[in-house]
Amino acid sequence: MSAERECAQAAACETVAVELGSRRYDILIGENLIAQAGTLLRPLLAQPRALIVTDTTVTELHLPTLERALTEAGIAFEAFVLPPGEQTKDFQHLAQLCERLLQAGMDRRSLLIALGGGVIGDLAGFAAAILLRGVDFVQIPTTLLAQVDSSVGGKTAIDMPQGKNLVGAFHQPRLVLADTGSLASLPRRQRLAGYAEVVKYGLLGDIDFFHWLETHGTGVVDGEAAALRHAVAVSCQAKAGIVARDETERGERALLNLGHTFGHALETEVGFGDDLLHGEAVAIGMYQEARLAARIGLAEPGLADRIAQALKSLGLPLEIPAGLDREAIVAAMRRDKKVAAGAVKFALPVAIGEVLTGIRVDAWEAWVRNDRRN
Repeated sequence: MSAERECAQAAACETVAVELGSRRYDILIGENLIAQAGTLLRPLLAQPRALIVTDTTVTELHLPTLERALTEAGIAFEAFVLPPGEQTKDFQHLAQLCERLLQAGMDRRSLLIALGGGVIGDLAGFAAAILLRGVDFVQIPTTLLAQVDSSVGGKTAIDMPQGKNLVGAFHQPRLVLADTGSLASLPRRQRLAGYAEVVKYGLLGDIDFFHWLETHGTGVVDGEAAALRHAVAVSCQAKAGIVARDETERGERALLNLGHTFGHALETEVGFGDDLLHGEAVAIGMYQEARLAARIGLAEPGLADRIAQALKSLGLPLEIPAGLDREAIVAAMRRDKKVAAGAVKFALPVAIGEVLTGIRVDAWEAWVRNDRRN
């Protein structure tokens, strides 16, 4: 039985397809999917064995459920546990993981399972992309941010001292299992950070969804099951459509960078630690980029204030943290992956549901250095 049919038979489970021809895959969204993982993954296995990559936090919360599900389906497994946190996304941990996977007998028929948040998904996905010139992997994201964004679309990467996600590869998963029940174990701050990426999809092109979030955003952040499931499904549908039309970011996929030019620079400057989570940095970035769009006359009146209300009302930050070196932020933005011929290209919101990409802004460096409202 296919994973899609299994999902269809489960209560309150939705399927979103990422249409990439022969590399098409499904995102299954619902509760208790980790407990069903053995049955859902079995059709993808060339051999009844899987290699799990996770971190110490997720090991306590969700690894036993996954192990039980695989055992019940007759799937042998070995788990590789890494430290939690963005600091793990570096060459040192990538090398250690690759060595351990090869020592465990990984071959081209192996299936790698990324169980965790965006850090584990990015790191394990990158390992899958480069080991033996590419092996299959599955994403089982356990944070809201990973479920709505990083687990979908095949971007895998590690960070460098010069910036975030600067070394990586496009490598699509075979399946994504977004178990919304796993989000109950998250601290509210983690759900809130993921919510910033949810708001992004409302800004990109779904006005009705943005309106829905203005009413139901508190339910998403507080972990209400139906609200979470709807937010994840709509976000995944939006991203799946963009990825299917522009897999390797030659055009439309640049929309997904809204908030990230500022956000990644801020993360770099604070050292990729817990002082500023990715979603918090993106929230700041979306607001600052809305202000920048207003400054150059692109944004409709009041847009930045409306975005600020959607984010700040639930507790997300809007301002660049005090004490950060503005010159270092500018330098990090200049090293952004979207820089072309030395020019930073922004994705700027101009209205709810409308974002323009590839925008060059004169004197943006001086604005970042000197504008003390941000």
